[in-house]
Amino acid sequence: MSTTTAPPAPRPVPDPARTPNRPRSHRRRSVSASLHAFLVAAAFIAVFPVLWIFYISLGPDKNDYQHPGRILDNPTLSNYGHVLRDTGFGTWMLNSLIVALCTMAIGVLIAASAAYAVSRIRFLGRGSLMYTFLLTQMFPVAVLMVPLYKIMGSIGLLDTYGGLVLIYCSTAVPYCAWLLKGYFDTIPVEIDEAGRIDGLTPFGTFWRLVLPLARPGLAVAAFYTFITAWGEVAFASKFMLSEGNYTLAVGLQSYVSQFNSQWNYMAATSVLIAVPAGFVFYIVQKHLVTGLTAGGTKG
Repeated sequence: MSTTTAPPAPRPVPDPARTPNRPRSHRRRSVSASLHAFLVAAAFIAVFPVLWIFYISLGPDKNDYQHPGRILDNPTLSNYGHVLRDTGFGTWMLNSLIVALCTMAIGVLIAASAAYAVSRIRFLGRGSLMYTFLLTQMFPVAVLMVPLYKIMGSIGLLDTYGGLVLIYCSTAVPYCAWLLKGYFDTIPVEIDEAGRIDGLTPFGTFWRLVLPLARPGLAVAAFYTFITAWGEVAFASKFMLSEGNYTLAVGLQSYVSQFNSQWNYMAATSVLIAVPAGFVFYIVQKHLVTGLTAGGTKG
């Protein structure tokens, strides 16, 4: 009598698609952790100067920045009260707002008009015009200071808001024109043609149809022109001669002289200066990424 042994059942072959790849998953977690650590470090580097200035502004003495540990023992907001009550901060703020807002309105309007014309109209010298805009950004401030001072003096615009706005527009418009030209290229030409069929003039098409579609790009241009005028120091310190016309950037220099440096008041004023700029950024921040990247590709 013979017995037969049943062959062993075959082992199921594992499905590679269902089997987790532990080394690859571990590698992904490691890369993700490294990326998050890098981003946290980059964010800390970006935020630290702002936090440090705010911390120094809480020091009661002008030399507390040399001994930051003292500030923890006696933090105070008296520096902000001194800046708001006993200095010309209110006048400086008003002057800066007038110059920055006028620069933003005029600069964006000129840049948008120039960019739309270059984007839609084929005229002689179209390419040269854009490269001329780019060329103007290559000159340093030190080279432009003396010629612009003589020009402003000869036409009576020294120590005036209009002269400063004109100079800031000449700085901001070329970059904004390049930015908006790329954005207008992404808007279909058929929209302009539809506006013409409906009886709109070229300016009406530009104002009523194209500009609303270019809102993200206009937000970026507005933010750039505002910041250009808000934080500029070199031109404002040389062209605004009377104390009543000082902007914030020029007034900030009054805290530092040859024999006296009031760093606590300067730090408090710097924090107050950053508040309007941060408010403008908050208003336009949802359009910034779209406006900066939309002109990168066409179609």
